[in-house]
Amino acid sequence: MPVIKLTQENGGDGINVPAVAGQSVWQAAVNAGVAIDSPCAGNGTCGKCRVKIDGVWSLACQSAITGDCEVYVPASATAYRTEIRTAGFSTDEEIRRYNGALEAIFASTLTRGVEQKGTGIAIDIGTTTVTAALVGLESGAALSAASAGNGQIRYGADVINRIIQSSRPGGREALQHAIREETVLPLINKLCFAVPVAPQEITRAVITGNTTMQHLFVGEDAQSIRLEPYVPKFLELTGKTAADLGLPIAPDAPVVFAPNVGSYVGGDITAGTLAAMMWDSDGMTLFIDLGTNGELVFGNRDFMLTCACSAGPAFEGGDISCGMRATPGAIEAVSIDADTMEPGLTVVGGSRPAGLCGSGLIATVSELFRCGIIDARGKIIRGGARVKRGEYEAAYVLAYAEESAAGRDIELTETDIGNFIRAKGAVFSAIRTLLNSVDMDAGDIDRILVAGGIGGGLDIKKAISIGLLPDLPEERYSYIGNSSLTGACAMLVSGDAERKVFELGRNMTYLELSSHPGYMDEFIAACFIPHTDWGRL
Repeated sequence: MPVIKLTQENGGDGINVPAVAGQSVWQAAVNAGVAIDSPCAGNGTCGKCRVKIDGVWSLACQSAITGDCEVYVPASATAYRTEIRTAGFSTDEEIRRYNGALEAIFASTLTRGVEQKGTGIAIDIGTTTVTAALVGLESGAALSAASAGNGQIRYGADVINRIIQSSRPGGREALQHAIREETVLPLINKLCFAVPVAPQEITRAVITGNTTMQHLFVGEDAQSIRLEPYVPKFLELTGKTAADLGLPIAPDAPVVFAPNVGSYVGGDITAGTLAAMMWDSDGMTLFIDLGTNGELVFGNRDFMLTCACSAGPAFEGGDISCGMRATPGAIEAVSIDADTMEPGLTVVGGSRPAGLCGSGLIATVSELFRCGIIDARGKIIRGGARVKRGEYEAAYVLAYAEESAAGRDIELTETDIGNFIRAKGAVFSAIRTLLNSVDMDAGDIDRILVAGGIGGGLDIKKAISIGLLPDLPEERYSYIGNSSLTGACAMLVSGDAERKVFELGRNMTYLELSSHPGYMDEFIAACFIPHTDWGRL
């Protein structure tokens, strides 16, 4: 049996891992619990699992083991576990936003108070990141907060890949272990250590997350989520305790799951809608959660429509050759000189650039279009020192090899731009479909609330210029941070808020876009920059 020595850049002397001849290096690493980022779930399409095998850079998922070898895993392949920048309660601004949201919620008809006393925990299970907070049940104060990359990422960047992985032998157990034992349990210990409080003193828990994440967390079969007629095993999961779920808090602590609405609109959105306060407003609100998935809610106190768009993982760096998550080295903002075509880059952590994250991708495409470097189809139409032309396509170079931390040119190809255009087109066409469903247009929207990790770094003007968001005055836009975690905390400290979220979930009208008449026409029209109808908002 071959043995591979896995050495991580930030992981000490390395470990010896027994492998099976013919098995990929990526699969052997996954089986050994060594994190190697692979948004495409080992299908060889994303190029993110670059490792050095016996001194040669290769894709781990495409390298079959034939004998003993040494594998060096760079820090970039494991950064998603601990270094992803995410929205939570870790800064003064985020705490102020959280406290303000709670004040607004409890200034309505909802009141504070639950049966349990002491300390509670709110956990937001995202497809990419998991964020959690310890909260005083009487005060509502956030006592500690932390986040980590979802350990399931190594099985794929999106929910479809995760569901497919869960259908394979032992897959469901592996995915449950990755989110529970590898991710949530260490977060609980980290939160408790910071206070300090013993985990067994936590008397109440609230968990939010999309429909797939909830199914995989409890070990439920998720196959029906991606198959017609797209009916999940459950929308509401009630009556669970910590003992039932293997959580190391008080065994009899109730664990409340925010309700799901449909296959692709889950508890993260129902909890987020509570925090958005659109249910207590006469004005028309569009609530957008931009992350690995794109979910939208439109309405007011009288009605709410919701849907999810298949934007894919482009906003998290997936499907983009130089894409990466918002970890140190990610380009998060870009400006381009229209005359010289030279870029100005803002990099997470202030280090040398290693790739392009979601907000940086949006900014780059906007700047390329503004400067006339690309046309409405995303094709590069100008030449210059920053443009590389190959046999099949051209690319714009953001940073040359000698300038980058990646040791190679960081470039955005026409294929990358095409993938992004389809992702932004999915969001814009979903907005149009929601509005069309109630015979309204963008001018009827009084405010747009943007949530999620990407929203914090989003340049609204640039997002509008490329047709990602409606062309409305900037003052109608607001960023509300991690609305899912905020809503979870409100449910944690208030039985009224918990009941309200279940009421919201039951009353939302869910549109399944894949079968909705007219959606495909809207999508095709949106797959240009900004789109094909210049009269559209």
